[in-house]
Amino acid sequence: MLSLPLRTLALVGALSALAPAAAAPLSAQRAATPSSRQPSPTVMAPQPDDSIRDFAKLIADLSEAGGYFDTDNLISNERSYLHVMGALDRLKVRGGAYIGVGPDQNFSYIARIRPRIAFIVDIRRDNMLQHLLFKALFARSRNRAEYLALLLGTEMPATTANFSNRTIEQLIGLVDTSPGTTATRRTAHRIVQTDVARMGVPLSTQDLATIERFHREFIDAGLELRFTSIGRPPQWYYPTLRQLLVERDLTGRTASYLANEADFQFLKTMQQRNLIVPVVGDLSGAKAMGAIAQYMKAHGDKISAIYASNVEDYVMRGGGFGGYARSVIAFPRDARSVLIRSWFGGAGSHPENVTGYHTTQLLQTVDDFAADMKATGYLSYRDLVNRHYVPLR
Repeated sequence: MLSLPLRTLALVGALSALAPAAAAPLSAQRAATPSSRQPSPTVMAPQPDDSIRDFAKLIADLSEAGGYFDTDNLISNERSYLHVMGALDRLKVRGGAYIGVGPDQNFSYIARIRPRIAFIVDIRRDNMLQHLLFKALFARSRNRAEYLALLLGTEMPATTANFSNRTIEQLIGLVDTSPGTTATRRTAHRIVQTDVARMGVPLSTQDLATIERFHREFIDAGLELRFTSIGRPPQWYYPTLRQLLVERDLTGRTASYLANEADFQFLKTMQQRNLIVPVVGDLSGAKAMGAIAQYMKAHGDKISAIYASNVEDYVMRGGGFGGYARSVIAFPRDARSVLIRSWFGGAGSHPENVTGYHTTQLLQTVDDFAADMKATGYLSYRDLVNRHYVPLR
């Protein structure tokens, strides 16, 4: 469950000025919280090289002032998130440009789709900061075992020889038997802080404190970390980080981004090449989505997938669905371009719901979405999720 906004435009060497950014669609998004603003003073980082300088500039060019959402959203609350994997393979959804919202569930989709570039768009500036945390972890981790150790502040494996064939369950077992110490946690924090400072993104002292707080939450809760909302207890169906990592697709295969070494190494390479770009932006605003569309056109990309979670529900209720739909339809696309969305209706509430799961993951081609919008539009989010979806099995 997520949300999204974006800022000034001057896209890396090829884009013309864009229209002013639209206001966030939800009243809750209009007043930015202190953590979603960019306060001063900024912290001076070591001088970055040209590649990372371009990465920082692209974030700045695409992003706008953040908005509010009532959760840190450190991990997904969609246990069904991998149920679309087989359908993505069947439709041959590959390459191009990927757009998604929220934290690291995006990595599992990116690893499966293998896009040329990925944009992670979210209304909360804090989501961009969390993705800088992830980027630092990828930079310092040679493999999945080291990534998990740095993320959770646990003891680093003495050797990682022959680790490439370890299952995710075996890696989790390693975490369970190698608890963190004050020293390992301090080392993990220092590594993240050092690498984030090298990324060239202007960060305030508050931004750095937010990144450290997020890292501490992963370390303190470990594999039992859950999605939480401000002022509301976790729902019974919210999965733990452990559950998300060992989740399976509909063929019974573990399919998270840490389930096999090849997927992790693909993501590490994308991070090294600065091709996973976190953006502060609103899916229903004219600026962010339009900016990404212009970037795609300038680079000859087509949209492969847009992971919207259930943000479309919020956008509908906020009155911004028409603008969002126009932006989606304007992306360069082909017959394989898809939307991935989530339905929180509970067990048996949708034909694609899987027994034992509260959430339902859904897939729709962008062509079908465009045809529906041209014909009649959608009356509600329930109407949207029940029309022209791709069967998952």
